[in-house]
Amino acid sequence: MERSRLSTSFFALVAEHIQQVEERMRAHPNGNHPDIDLILEHLVSSGGKRVRPAVVLLTGGMLGGDQDRLITLAAAIELLHTATLVHDDLIDGALLRRGIPTLNTQWSSAATVLAGDYVFARSAGLAAATGAVNVMQVFSTTLTTIVSGEIAQLFANRGLANREDYYHRIHAKTASLFEAAAGSAAMISTDDEDIIAAMQGFGYGIGMAFQIVDDVLDFTGDQATVGKPVASDLRQGLITLPAIYYQESHPDNPDLQAVLGGAYHDEELMRRLIASIRSSGAIQQSMDEARGFVRRGIQSAENLPACPEHDALDELAEYFVKREA
Repeated sequence: MERSRLSTSFFALVAEHIQQVEERMRAHPNGNHPDIDLILEHLVSSGGKRVRPAVVLLTGGMLGGDQDRLITLAAAIELLHTATLVHDDLIDGALLRRGIPTLNTQWSSAATVLAGDYVFARSAGLAAATGAVNVMQVFSTTLTTIVSGEIAQLFANRGLANREDYYHRIHAKTASLFEAAAGSAAMISTDDEDIIAAMQGFGYGIGMAFQIVDDVLDFTGDQATVGKPVASDLRQGLITLPAIYYQESHPDNPDLQAVLGGAYHDEELMRRLIASIRSSGAIQQSMDEARGFVRRGIQSAENLPACPEHDALDELAEYFVKREA
């Protein structure tokens, strides 16, 4: 399908509505503990690229969905993402996120868990406020997928270099929420099952790519930019795509074998292995795979309406494999 080539940032079309999304994220019913205001303000003001709300708003704009319901859905999706980050930071013992102290550095573990629970509840309330039962079903399924994935990762065998396990893990961790963002926005906007499936495919593709690029940046970024030690997943025994590619081409590398065997706390060994992976073809192979997922996502939605929002979705997808943080 021929589409216009509008040269604009993918956020330009939804910038005003993103502000409304953030206002809706901050809002909450009266009668809550006064610190709830502080929690929400801290979490919302800590930033984030807001790419998930952008997916919701652009999808709905492309399909002619009701703007107010889309803003509510976008706020629900972003709060769900935010709640998972609150719990992730506590589990990982992270001190900073995007250069800002995490909630768990200021509150006790118990209070941080409850804060995350509150944000989960608010996100579910907003999802319900869309008035779409199928959206609520997607929301529930996605939350189940994310939490099950986190539990599986906690109890996973460290040092497991397995592609199937890796794809399952990054779908649960990241792609499932992009899939929900695009698919739910389509559900609010149309009853056409083919269109909904196409947007779910788009969300899956860009979500898989997003996490693969995150895993590449974990190796190639610097600590100041990424906000955590280089190869932090590998240091915890979690094997991501760059290490899998490296293992496939260097199966007998002694440093890799040692790490797969559990020696990921040996700093000198870890430095050698990280340098080897960074200088190998594994980084480029991983990026090529991310680009492949982006192409498949774009192709999934290629026959949907030609409009600036569709162009912006394609631009957003391409951005995912060009970002540096």
